[in-house]
Amino acid sequence: MPSIPQIQIRQTYARIGIDADLGSYDMKQPRPTFELKQPAAKIEIRSHHGEMDIDQSKAWDALGRANILEVMSRIFDQTKNVVMDAIASIVDEGNQMGDIAKNKQPMIPELAKNVTVSFPQFQYAGEASYDNVDITYTARKPDIEVTPSSIELTSHPNAPEVNYTRGKLDIYMQQYNKIEITPPALDARV
Repeated sequence: MPSIPQIQIRQTYARIGIDADLGSYDMKQPRPTFELKQPAAKIEIRSHHGEMDIDQSKAWDALGRANILEVMSRIFDQTKNVVMDAIASIVDEGNQMGDIAKNKQPMIPELAKNVTVSFPQFQYAGEASYDNVDITYTARKPDIEVTPSSIELTSHPNAPEVNYTRGKLDIYMQQYNKIEITPPALDARV
């Protein structure tokens, strides 16, 4: 039996090639912005004058220029001693005149030679000293008031910065489709 010629058909399918890379993200989160303000505190200082007392009464007393009542009181206190000294001097002179028998020379002219009119020296001035002026200083503390100021804090959050870089996507034909038809061989010998 003769063979039946056959037509051969071959089909190749198309193939698509895809070359893809993933995209990339770049994310940044800036820090929040802070604004800090603090006004200067208020300070009030009130200073009071101190008091200085200078007592010169001892210095004036040492110079003999004290209060008249004080001077008279000193003279009065010394009068008894001055009178007692004067009486002792008179008694001594009387005793010298009473001993005429013992004294070979006349005592009256001798005593009369020494007679002078004088006033006793009263000590009416106070004691002189380097510390006769008393100085007293009373300091006063200043009044200090401090009014603190408040802190003003303001913060601003910053949005994140997101950048996306697309990856590559290449689509191409890796293989085209095709159909091959092969006819049978013909016998030309007929």
